[in-house]
Amino acid sequence: MPYSATHKASSRERILTSATELFCRYGFNKVSIGQIMKLAKMTHGAFYAHFESKEALYRASISETLKHSRAARLVKGPLSVKHLTALVANYCNLRELERKSKPGPENVLFNELGNDNAEIKVLFEASYLRMKKMLETRLIALSRLKKLPFEPNREAIAEKSRAILASLVGAVAIARSLPDEQERMSVLEAAQKQILLTLGVDDREVNQLFESAVR
Repeated sequence: MPYSATHKASSRERILTSATELFCRYGFNKVSIGQIMKLAKMTHGAFYAHFESKEALYRASISETLKHSRAARLVKGPLSVKHLTALVANYCNLRELERKSKPGPENVLFNELGNDNAEIKVLFEASYLRMKKMLETRLIALSRLKKLPFEPNREAIAEKSRAILASLVGAVAIARSLPDEQERMSVLEAAQKQILLTLGVDDREVNQLFESAVR
């Protein structure tokens, strides 16, 4: 007796949910189809009834979850510097990433650094450009409302967006490789503080933000 469309959709969603968690935590190369199906509590053979390859599943995972990312919330959230700085201040907390059952697709930017798989490189670029565009949109809107200390010049804001993303990704990549917990968090905090200063948040407000986060 063939499975119903509802059952097939539910099974596909279970695979996709499991894949998203594993891919975002460990990256494409370190995750196998077997691991994904085990987490989904399904047999290995059921995979190909829903996806033609691991690459196809990865593509679906990134596409499906981009809309739920912190980057997407930059566009949907209120037009305020406070909202933007709150996202930046919490963006790279490794403890949070380790606890979350559904890590965001932003993780692809540091999980897939240096991956030579041609399709993954394309997805890496798409993810980066999507987040950069969202960040630019938010910075332009805030600068037009005179809530940021710079003009809404698209080239200048594009440059700031590149610097912000590079700082975030670089900080996380370094922190993940450090064994000392205190140094890991210090690297992340230093990067976050520099980003907030770039956005025009003054030193006193930056320090208050991090003091309240510790409490």
